[in-house]
Amino acid sequence: MTWAAFETLLTGAGTTVALSLAGLAIGVPLGLALALIRWARIPVADQLVATYVSLVRATPLLTFVLFVFFVLPTMGLELDPVPAAIVTLALNTAPFNCEIWRAGLTNFPRDQLEAAEACGMTRTLAFRRIVAPQLWRVCLGPLVSEMTILLKATPAVAVIGVVEITRAASRIGAATYDPLPPFLAATVIYTLLIAVIVQAQRVIEALIARRYGYAAP
Repeated sequence: MTWAAFETLLTGAGTTVALSLAGLAIGVPLGLALALIRWARIPVADQLVATYVSLVRATPLLTFVLFVFFVLPTMGLELDPVPAAIVTLALNTAPFNCEIWRAGLTNFPRDQLEAAEACGMTRTLAFRRIVAPQLWRVCLGPLVSEMTILLKATPAVAVIGVVEITRAASRIGAATYDPLPPFLAATVIYTLLIAVIVQAQRVIEALIARRYGYAAP
């Protein structure tokens, strides 16, 4: 494989990382917001969120990509391929993040909230000072797992013309009539990216253990 072909793969890797980070930057806090709505059991909104989560989790990502790119324009919202890919990844990962956050909230010790209420704390203040600092530590592992899944799911956006790692490898293989080298290289790149994420998780868990005296679950 030539250096030019390898540069094409690296460009695709950059696109993959950028799309994943953008999707996570939107999807993680959106998932938390959805989880808080369900945790608070807000009438109507709770059911709407539950329906959205169920529908998206049951929809293949490829189908969701095509829906965002081809169906939304008929509703007056036309997006270029890259913004459409970011919106799709964000809206796809948000329900999974929602369930991760919700599990952490559901299992949060009620006695701590009752103690905060007895001390005169508002629900917002109790969440900010008591729940949130513990919640992200509990949810760290599942959130990182969802991040790796999102990263590996980015090839689905190639269907709307976004050139990420897999699409770049496919183009190189088609041009050289030798698909094995570019796809092997793409596999190595994916492995390295996932390894970086996992290592970052371990570093954070080590910092948590050093500061609080225990590792994140």
